[in-house]
Amino acid sequence: MVEEVNWKIHKVSAADISEWGNPRPNFKWPVSVEHLIAASPESVWEAISTPGNLERCHPFCAENPVEVWPGAGARDQIHYLSGWVYVRQFCRWIDGVGYDLEIGEQGGRKSFVSWRTKPHDDGGCSLRIAVYPHPFQEAPLLIRWAPHTFYIAPRLRSYLSSVLRGFEWYVVRGTPVPRNQFGTHPWFSAGAS
Repeated sequence: MVEEVNWKIHKVSAADISEWGNPRPNFKWPVSVEHLIAASPESVWEAISTPGNLERCHPFCAENPVEVWPGAGARDQIHYLSGWVYVRQFCRWIDGVGYDLEIGEQGGRKSFVSWRTKPHDDGGCSLRIAVYPHPFQEAPLLIRWAPHTFYIAPRLRSYLSSVLRGFEWYVVRGTPVPRNQFGTHPWFSAGAS
């Protein structure tokens, strides 16, 4: 059973959000991917704001149990095909625009993730996901540069691209995205370590 949250007290208007913006300026080197979807902003918002949406839209999601929904304070889990289970704790909810959340293993370090929609004049909509990954945040520049540049960022971009394409699949076709539809991922597909 999903617990309902009164999110209106946390609501922020779209006018309060600058063009994408950087909600975590102290996090170093966010990785973001933006994807244009040929659908209305309302349709894209509905897809990303519906409880349990990852089961229909995420190509590496086996299960998306919801504990509390919607709004700031919402909480769910993503069970990846690889067997990893991450908890998503929503800290900001911007009705019709997007949300911010922290994600990671229960009791472990968390990465920060920002989801945003942006309407286009042609009636389409961009969906952007920015991840502020926790690995190497405290490490000196010389230590974190190579792992981030050659390992973390390319794999995150590939992952985010597949996730965005999964949401596009669902919004445009109206059917759940097949698992691994856009290829497997070394972290999140079955058999990943």
